[in-house]
Amino acid sequence: MTGVHVFPVRVYYEDTDAGGVVYHANYLRFAERGRTEMLRGVGIDQIELLERDGLAFIVRRCAVDFLKPARLDDRLEVHTRVLTAKGARVEAEQVVKREGDDIARLSLEIACVDRQGRPQRLPQRLSAAISPSS
Repeated sequence: MTGVHVFPVRVYYEDTDAGGVVYHANYLRFAERGRTEMLRGVGIDQIELLERDGLAFIVRRCAVDFLKPARLDDRLEVHTRVLTAKGARVEAEQVVKREGDDIARLSLEIACVDRQGRPQRLPQRLSAAISPSS
């Protein structure tokens, strides 16, 4: 995978708290959607991956820096970049932006696991599709 995948998000009422600011946990939902669409963009269907190979992705670690609040009706972009993809692990960074300004930064470690939750090496086709050098 070359570069950064960009996924647009609109902030809806359901995404906000009583003060009209995006509730902090919803940034994780936006990021999950961004990663899912990045995988789709390189031809990885997660349902097929589970059914055919018995593999799934889980978030092992996530650190979030909240920089600025997002509000109702904001147009956001989730920028996803894979840093490494080797063994059973994918390291990625995601940045949520509004009008070009970073409003949240996420650093993630994602594990590839089997149906029992045990780590499994990324299949070669998957590793090749998401590796930064491809």
